[in-house]
Amino acid sequence: MNNDHAVLSTHVNDDISTTTDPSSDDIILDFRNVTKQFPGVVALRDVSLQIRRGEIHGICGENGAGKSTLMKILSGVYPWGTYEGQIFFEGQELKLENRSIRQAIEAGIAIVYQELTLVPGITVGENIFLGKEPLEHGAINWDKLYADTQNLLTEYKLDIHPQALVKNLGVGKMQMTEIAKALSENARILILDEPTSALAEAEIEQLMTILRTLKEHGVTCIYISHKLNEFFAITDTVTVLRDGRVITTQPTRDLSVEKLVSYMVGREMTERFPESHRQPGEVVLEVEDLHAVDPEESTREVLKGVSFNLRKGEVLGIAGLMGSGRTELAMTIFGEYGKITRGTVKLGGQTLNVRNSHDAMIQGLSLVPEDRKRHGLVLIQSILRNISLPNLDQFATWYKIDDNAELKASRNFAQSLAIKAPHLNVLCNTLSGGNQQKVVISKWLMSNPKVLIMDDPTRGIDVGAKYEIYKLINDLTAQGIAIIMISSDLEEVLGMSDRIMVMHAGRSAGTLDIAEATQERVMSLATGIA
Repeated sequence: MNNDHAVLSTHVNDDISTTTDPSSDDIILDFRNVTKQFPGVVALRDVSLQIRRGEIHGICGENGAGKSTLMKILSGVYPWGTYEGQIFFEGQELKLENRSIRQAIEAGIAIVYQELTLVPGITVGENIFLGKEPLEHGAINWDKLYADTQNLLTEYKLDIHPQALVKNLGVGKMQMTEIAKALSENARILILDEPTSALAEAEIEQLMTILRTLKEHGVTCIYISHKLNEFFAITDTVTVLRDGRVITTQPTRDLSVEKLVSYMVGREMTERFPESHRQPGEVVLEVEDLHAVDPEESTREVLKGVSFNLRKGEVLGIAGLMGSGRTELAMTIFGEYGKITRGTVKLGGQTLNVRNSHDAMIQGLSLVPEDRKRHGLVLIQSILRNISLPNLDQFATWYKIDDNAELKASRNFAQSLAIKAPHLNVLCNTLSGGNQQKVVISKWLMSNPKVLIMDDPTRGIDVGAKYEIYKLINDLTAQGIAIIMISSDLEEVLGMSDRIMVMHAGRSAGTLDIAEATQERVMSLATGIA
C-alpha cells in the first residue's frame, strides 16, 4: 500500500491570530463576542469575526467546532435573545426575533444547505418563486414568473431551463436552482454549507464559476466545506473555528493545507493516512460479469458487466466518476437496489442469493451507506437503539429482548470505536458527522461480517475524524475483514487501498495494484480513455 501520506502529531501553538481589521466601510458583517450555550455544552465561546463586503469568506473547522451554530444564528434559526453578544449587519445591530428565518431572508441573508430543500415535482421557476409568485387579478402570472426566472438565471450565468422539472435535474443543476432561489430574495450575504458534498468534479468547477460571478455582482459569500482544497480555489479569507472559538482569520494566500489542518486540529499534519502492513489472504468475494437493471425502470441497465474479486484482510478501492455505477454496485450486492439479470456473486465460493439487506447480513455482507442520515441511521433514536437495531435477533429470547445483553454488546462497540457521547441514550441527531458514522459502522460490525462495503465512508467528516476512520479500517483488515471502499476522493482511494477497481458507465474498466496506480491512470480508466 502507498503510505507517502500523513500522521497527526506534534502540538502546535494555540495562540489566536487575526489579520489587521479592515476599514469599517468594508465590513458588511461583524460578530462581537458571540456565545451560544446548550444544556451542558458551550457551542460558541466569545466569537468575534469580521467579514468584508463582496468577499468569499471560508469558515472551516472539525465537526462540533461551531460552524453550523454560528450560521444558524446568522440565518435566524436561533433568534436574538437565545445567545450572548452582538451581530452587526451593514452597521446596524441584527436582531432576528419572532419571524427570525423569514426576517433574515428579508434583510438579505440567505443560506443554501447541504441537504437541498427543493420540491422535486415542480419546475425550476416554481421552486425559485415558491410562496412569492407574481399575481395578476388574483391568479399567478405564469409568463412573468418564467420571464423573471430567466432574467435571474441569465444575470448570474446559471445554465438551467426555467420550466425544467427539478426531479429531472442532476445534483449540480439542483444546487444552481437553490442558489437562484436565494438570489431571488435579493440576498446580499449567501451562506453555502458543504455545497459540493454531492457534486462531481465538473459540477464543482461550475459552482466555483458561479461564485466568482456572484462576487462580481457584489454578493458576499460565506463558504463552509470539509474539502480543504476548495478554500484555496475560491476563498479570499479563511476563518478557523475550534471548540467554539475563533483560532485564526487570515488571507487565504497566506495559508497552506498543512497550516490550515494544524489550526483545525491543534496538531501538525505530517501524514494524511495511517501506515498499515496488510497481508491479504484468500479470495472471499467474487463478482463475475454482473448485470443489473433499475428496479423502477426495468429497461434501464445500471450495471453492464462488472467483475472483480476481494481478498481476506484487503481494502479494495472502487473509483469512478459520478454516474459510473459505484453506489448501484454496492446496493445491488447488498440486495437493496438493482435486479440482477446476469452474472454471479460468490462469497466463500458459494453463490449468493440476496433478496434484501437481511439476507445479505445473514450471509456475511454489511454496508455502510453513502448517505448515513437517510439510509444509515434513525436520527431520532439513541446510539444504543441504532447499534442494536439490525442485530436484535442476537438479544431475543422467546418472548422479549434481553436489555442487559443489548446494552453490554452495544457499549462494547461504542467504546471500541471511541464514539464520543456521555452515554448510549444520546440521540443520534445530536452527534457530529464523525460520531454518526461510527454508530453506523458499529451496528454493522455487530453483525460479524466477512465483507464490509463502505460507500464514501468519510463524506462530510472533518480531517481529524477521517483519520480515526482510516485507523479503524486498518484495524478491521487486521482482524481479517475484507473491505470494499467506494470514494469520490481520489487521494483517499490511493492512500487507503491495496488495489483499485475503476468503473466507467456501469462497467469495471480495470483493476490496478496500488504500486502501479496513479491519479492519471485511474482517471484515464474512469473517463473511458484507457
